[in-house]
Amino acid sequence: MDRLPLIAPRPPRLSDLSDALRAIEDRGIYSNGGPVVRGFEADLRDRVFGGAGDCLAVGNATLGLMLAIRQAAGPRAGRGMFALMPGFTFAATAHAAEWAGLTPLICDVDPGDWSAAEAAEAAAFARYGDRIAVVVPYATFGASIDLDRYAGYARLGTGVVIDAAASLGALDAQGRAFGTGAPFAIVYSMHATKVFATAEGGVVHSGDAALIERLRQMTNFGFAGARSAEGPGINAKLPEVLGTLAAEKLKAFEAVAEHRAMLDRRYREQLGGFASDNGFEFQVQQGRRQAVQCQSILLPRAFAGHRRGIMAALDAQGIGTGCYFSPHLGEQPWFRANAVIEPLPVCDDLSARILSLPITDAMMPADVDRVCAALMEACARLGRDGLEGLERRGTFVHSTLIVGGGPAGTALLTAASKQGRLADLAAGGMAIVERDAVLGRGSIGSYAITSDSTAETFLTAVKDNVHEAVAALEDHVSGQEIALHKGGRIGVPLYRATAFIEATGAQLGRIVIDHGGHVATRSEVVEARREADGIWAARVRNLTTGQERVMRAASIVIATGGYQSRDDIAAEVIAGSPLGALAGNRLVTGDDFLSLGGVDRLRVRTADMRAPRIAIVGGSTSAMAAAALLLKAAPALPLGAGAVTLHHRRPLRPFYHSAEAAWDDGFTDFGPDDVCPGTGFVYRLAGFRLEARELVLRMLSIGGRAPDPRLALRMIPQDEAGTRAAIEQADVVIGALGYRPRALPLFDEQGRRIALMADAPGRPRLVDQHCRVIDAAGRPVPGVYGIGLASGHVPDGKLGGESSFSGKANGLWLWQNDIGQMIVDQVLDSNAARRVA
Repeated sequence: MDRLPLIAPRPPRLSDLSDALRAIEDRGIYSNGGPVVRGFEADLRDRVFGGAGDCLAVGNATLGLMLAIRQAAGPRAGRGMFALMPGFTFAATAHAAEWAGLTPLICDVDPGDWSAAEAAEAAAFARYGDRIAVVVPYATFGASIDLDRYAGYARLGTGVVIDAAASLGALDAQGRAFGTGAPFAIVYSMHATKVFATAEGGVVHSGDAALIERLRQMTNFGFAGARSAEGPGINAKLPEVLGTLAAEKLKAFEAVAEHRAMLDRRYREQLGGFASDNGFEFQVQQGRRQAVQCQSILLPRAFAGHRRGIMAALDAQGIGTGCYFSPHLGEQPWFRANAVIEPLPVCDDLSARILSLPITDAMMPADVDRVCAALMEACARLGRDGLEGLERRGTFVHSTLIVGGGPAGTALLTAASKQGRLADLAAGGMAIVERDAVLGRGSIGSYAITSDSTAETFLTAVKDNVHEAVAALEDHVSGQEIALHKGGRIGVPLYRATAFIEATGAQLGRIVIDHGGHVATRSEVVEARREADGIWAARVRNLTTGQERVMRAASIVIATGGYQSRDDIAAEVIAGSPLGALAGNRLVTGDDFLSLGGVDRLRVRTADMRAPRIAIVGGSTSAMAAAALLLKAAPALPLGAGAVTLHHRRPLRPFYHSAEAAWDDGFTDFGPDDVCPGTGFVYRLAGFRLEARELVLRMLSIGGRAPDPRLALRMIPQDEAGTRAAIEQADVVIGALGYRPRALPLFDEQGRRIALMADAPGRPRLVDQHCRVIDAAGRPVPGVYGIGLASGHVPDGKLGGESSFSGKANGLWLWQNDIGQMIVDQVLDSNAARRVA
């Protein structure tokens, strides 16, 4: 049976256009707005857009977007200004905004027509106001959208550019070509995969001919008449050869668009009644005709987690499929690191369930029937063998279930890969369940601080890795950005590290899948119960669809990180009284202050205060990070001498690479028990590093450094009365008192909740010295391990560290190396023993 590809380009054949190509050669004009391109622009304006305004052909639609967005932004293009766009669109939209000098501001979409939601746009305007220089809605999948709404934005002074890449051929409600006569730029694609298929190219249309002329000037380096740039510009011209293809395509274009619309109607007829109360969902159509590049449907929620299996089943029958746009913009590492992303629940839902089916110029209704029959059969088979089958009943046993695929969970994979054992770990049926859309990031990118791990630590995760795809990340653009911070005294800004750790997570996840493992994103493990045979049965919920299933595993690794509870922070006894009683409603958790926007929230709280007083309570890295944020805020906060006080229980210790380095710097407050016997490091575990270290050295006046007069240090045991008074008199109190482990509810064979050490008050441990999760009595829970923030492992023995250290060891390097390897060894040994048994 013939294969039905998802997309089958059918541009005009150059071999049939020899006369037109020879004419180009004879004229000797190949670009720069030659007669072929100019003739095509005029014909398109007259035949498609009814003579309204004008058209401009460009090298491709992305160039058209870049030009149009830059022109619409005008002098507002620059740092801190936004281009508002929906999350459910192609990456080119956001890239074009960045190239035009704007930051993408990504909002949610409407659940019906999948275009930007009016309420989401309104919320963005309410929050960001005139910082939104341009709005760039997407006419989703060749649809028509409400241009009146955007004309309203334009009248209020906001630039508007419509990304209509796939909509050349769409008809609006009045039967006109979508975008006809619009007062702003409408950008269409003529890529080979589009309904208006050429090799490459784009078109910008507007009812404002003067606007098109300004854009035309920008396509030619900003030249106006003389060869002297009078404004922004690039080379975006469409060459004559591609103009020839476009002119030829225009001749038969109407029939192509109508044929594809007929195939779309056939799909809707065939699939519209499937599983009536839980069926396939189609995009709500706006306008008289959609320009259909491929057929986009949403899978029933019960089948969303089985999309890969459905696509494989269709592929086996010679039917090509895709999933545009999954991931959506808010799920892609570059934009997660470089855009501002509003809540995207509808985008998340669409991305999880979207399935793209074939529509091509050569297809006939019988081909659509074949695709629909194959799709329904695949779903019916999954209903019998999948949704009600092995995995849902929990009869398949995964060797290991990693609960959490953030920095700690992926650090475990990194540790395995460094030993060359990741494939072995995955081959046993390892599964990873992560709440986010991707592996790696966790919540690390939501903080406004720098890392306490060096750039070198981040890069050692990939350097010389046995897996080539992982090793190549050292030269990836995100790896190069991390490398800029090598050798520095200040760590990598956490929000700038996310692209790298997500790229690393993506490669590690692929290795796991390629070797028989399983990765479930946008999912969470609700609880796990130990069965009589020692296997753990975990209840896993898909956060997008709400569907639940049981995953059985011989071992579980909890890598869900830590958290701060305001109630716990308030209950902490400081200078003889609960901190909450001393601070009242002036108390802010350290976690909230350190997150993105924390300084701005503090500005709002203290806006009416001429000289605010701020007390930080805690002696951890997060406490020092809070102090650093306050002192380096830009614009500066109105902090006078001693305005910030940091209250800590134990002396603040800086890290040094050797005792000699400490002595040379004038630091002598350490003894033999404070030196790691394995490395010679002074305060290897207890010492502050990077930015926090620099601040500690200043405040302790080490090596002749001058303290910052705005900050005062106060040892609580030495001056409890002073601490109480400072907290009671402070305008804001930041409780930076560490994190609690986020434990997973565990139940025994009788269904009774297992009380864990992590459930105890304060800041308890999750694990013992072998990274085994421990119950309330300190006994290891069989087959359950823990890693990550607040897990509580204290390195000893061959792991090194100073003998005087008694706190929790949190550090990316330890997770990616010694601690991670400890868990990998135990899990693989357990897997081997289980196979022998």
